[in-house]
Amino acid sequence: MTTTRPTTTRPTQRSQAKADRRATLLTAAAGLFAQRGFNGVSIEDLGAAAGVSGPAVYRHFPSKQAVLAALLVGVSESLLEGGAAVEAQAAGPAEALHGLIAFHVDFALSEPDTIRVQDRDLDALPDAERREVRRLQRRYVELWMGVLSALQPALSPDELRVRVQATFGLINSTPHSARIGSAPVDAAAVRPVLEAMAWAALTSR
Repeated sequence: MTTTRPTTTRPTQRSQAKADRRATLLTAAAGLFAQRGFNGVSIEDLGAAAGVSGPAVYRHFPSKQAVLAALLVGVSESLLEGGAAVEAQAAGPAEALHGLIAFHVDFALSEPDTIRVQDRDLDALPDAERREVRRLQRRYVELWMGVLSALQPALSPDELRVRVQATFGLINSTPHSARIGSAPVDAAAVRPVLEAMAWAALTSR
């Protein structure tokens, strides 16, 4: 009896270049939207920031709103998938909660522009994409609530939700507050402070 090994399809050079250009456009969009706001950025601006012409952007996205949707839906999906992976790999609720905190702090420190864009420009999304972002966000909150409930079973659902959302507010404020004058604070210095404060906010009795 012979077995057939599954084949894996490797991306072609052309498809990889297209994916890389798309990622570059999203990174550029996050920076420009964070700096100027969604309405203050044109397709030509996006292309120039990514090193292509304005019309070339349409090879990857049908509209400026589609760029915003890919950015915000994509980051919401990544947070949910990453959080679920952290929970699945943890040995227990305490380890899972520490892992989730570290995971979210890493996101806040590495993607401050995306946080700024979501805070300000979520309402610029079409209705369907905005609902999808909200749905993914609710699931991410509920994942945290489940972990915290296993650690603090006496807490009501309302208190679990308040603690989790307040912790997100604390961590996500980093892009706005972690600066001294015009210079950003060293992430290595900020990280342990945020993680300790988040743990205290979630587990205080």
